Amino acid sequence: MPHYDIAIVGAGIVGLAHALAAAKRGKRVVVIDRDAQANGASVRNFGFVTVTGQQAGDCWDKARQARDIWVEIVDDAGIDVLQRGLLLATRLDESEAVIDAFLRTEMGEGCERLTLDEARRLVPALRPEAGRFTLYSPHELRVESRTAIPLLARYLEVKYDIEFRRSTAVSAVEPPRIETSTGVIEAETVVVCPGDDFRSLFADRIAAYNVTRCKLQMMRVVPAQRVSLNTAVMSDLGLGRYLGYAELPEATALKARLDREFKPERENGIHLIVTQSEDGSLIVGDSHHYSETPDPFGLERVDRLTLDEMDAVLNLPGRFITERWIGTYASAPDRWRFTDKPSDALRIVVVTAGCGASTAFGIGEETIEDLYGSAA
Repeated sequence: MPHYDIAIVGAGIVGLAHALAAAKRGKRVVVIDRDAQANGASVRNFGFVTVTGQQAGDCWDKARQARDIWVEIVDDAGIDVLQRGLLLATRLDESEAVIDAFLRTEMGEGCERLTLDEARRLVPALRPEAGRFTLYSPHELRVESRTAIPLLARYLEVKYDIEFRRSTAVSAVEPPRIETSTGVIEAETVVVCPGDDFRSLFADRIAAYNVTRCKLQMMRVVPAQRVSLNTAVMSDLGLGRYLGYAELPEATALKARLDREFKPERENGIHLIVTQSEDGSLIVGDSHHYSETPDPFGLERVDRLTLDEMDAVLNLPGRFITERWIGTYASAPDRWRFTDKPSDALRIVVVTAGCGASTAFGIGEETIEDLYGSAA
């Protein structure tokens, strides 16, 4: 019977982050996943490792830590960093006060306001009227999640000799025994990273956190003529949604105006993020709809609202859509993550917000330190 120091159930970014943290401590690690390859939220996103705008406190701290770990591993893992930084381009008068207030917080360290000319050197397609007030952050990085997640898994296999059990469903966990569809595995400790699967394992414990699921719609947009986005782009709607901005007192007036003048966008949880892939195409999104079981249907009117906001910010004549997709992730009304401890040897770790890629490496370090103590 195979025996390991630690088993990670789930091979999304949260699971891989825990595997890395354990392997760095010299642990023999196995990662078990029911799918043949990454297919969930970890690859249905922007690949945008976001620090600026994350909620003050724990989330922002974990995002900074995770970003630093991404920087440490991308070269060895063969993962290309396609963009660095974030340009938050805004056009509403109320946004200026939010930007200035954010810059006065500790989270604004290293960030700065840019003139329109400076902003357009980073993003030449930026419309002048959309760049009245701009915030630039140097802290972000962007990878292509569809390729970065498989490359990260391969890196863990090669560098740390981590074993992956793909196409393997886990039916019961009681350390050291793990029952799977391909046989019993033994591990002294187990970390379950179920994503938004709340039924397969520990359903009663997960239900105690009042979790639901969030559905998002995203697109790949191709400009008729190639443009260069040297940094990711967001807009006023991001100031009203990302809690690092939206929880500032100065955001009250902006949110009230957004509720009045951007009611459909707010009702559909839309805020704009635009990132660029190596081939020049743009990843554009996204929306947020919450349900215990989200339907699988993408709505054209929701995509249209997102595209209208993009067109208000960027001048992309002749642009067209080549891909559309839906993603889902775990969500909770009162927390952005939780770690449940059924026993000394078992942890259940769930990110209940759309920031797994931005925070997972920090969470992984925390969990493994809790299980094994500080790294030597």
